[in-house]
Amino acid sequence: MSDGSGLLDPGFVRELEALRRRVQVRARSGGAGEHTAKRRGGSAEFQEHRPYVPGDDLRRVDWLAYARTGEPVVKLFRAEEDVVLRLLIDGSASLGFGDPSKLEVARRIGAALGYLALAGSQRVQVMVAQPRAGADSGALGRVGSPRRGRGGLPALLRELQQIDAHGAVELATAIDQTLQRAARPGVLVVLSDFFDAGPVLAALSRARAAGHDLFLIQVLARNEIEPDFEGDFALVDAETGQTVDVTLDPSAVDAYVLRLTGLIEELRAFCKRHGASYLRTTTDEPLDGVIRRFVERAVD
Repeated sequence: MSDGSGLLDPGFVRELEALRRRVQVRARSGGAGEHTAKRRGGSAEFQEHRPYVPGDDLRRVDWLAYARTGEPVVKLFRAEEDVVLRLLIDGSASLGFGDPSKLEVARRIGAALGYLALAGSQRVQVMVAQPRAGADSGALGRVGSPRRGRGGLPALLRELQQIDAHGAVELATAIDQTLQRAARPGVLVVLSDFFDAGPVLAALSRARAAGHDLFLIQVLARNEIEPDFEGDFALVDAETGQTVDVTLDPSAVDAYVLRLTGLIEELRAFCKRHGASYLRTTTDEPLDGVIRRFVERAVD
């Protein structure tokens, strides 16, 4: 089984190092951690120590305590918060489409965002929306352990590499189940093609109302955006296995493009209205572009 190291190549890591100091966090978790809270009346008084982990800012190390005990510890302050980046990845069968697949691109984006967070001493947790073993459909099928610091990167990459694409998923339910498992709000990144007829926007609204800093990353194959099919086809739904006979003439293709455009506009309008970020990428787009737009909090 792959160790996940192929998700991040050395050249890409160098670009991520240059980007990571520009990442801004808006979620307010209320826990002790690394990021200064911008709360009215906040105090900067010392609260506690925690053990140093590789990747922590050396300026936060209590060197006097280290001299006394020989054990490196990091200072935490009452006005600081522990930020959790939750990566909710759609593992439904439709993500297996494309070359490379949409899921492979989602895994690589998740690896890059996880690297940015871990290098900044945040916690990262992978959640996978997919059926459980033996089920035809599902919601939140897998929940990874929270990782912290650069030392948590190998385990995070292994978790991402192990995600496969199968079955049908209720993405709205997966989002709601993610919220139920989140003790505090944090950064919630949803990686999906968003080809789900369920009440996804309603679930995302609940995530925003709960205080999560929300990022939607839509991953599409190039020929889903620019279809070049024509003629009679038997289309098989990757998630349900149902077969539909269709004739793809110019009017049918136009109708499909119109529906896809409507979905994109819905996601974009939601994010503008709720102060969230919406990024759209294709399987043939270089990843550095979408990561830069993530850091810039873009709405594509």
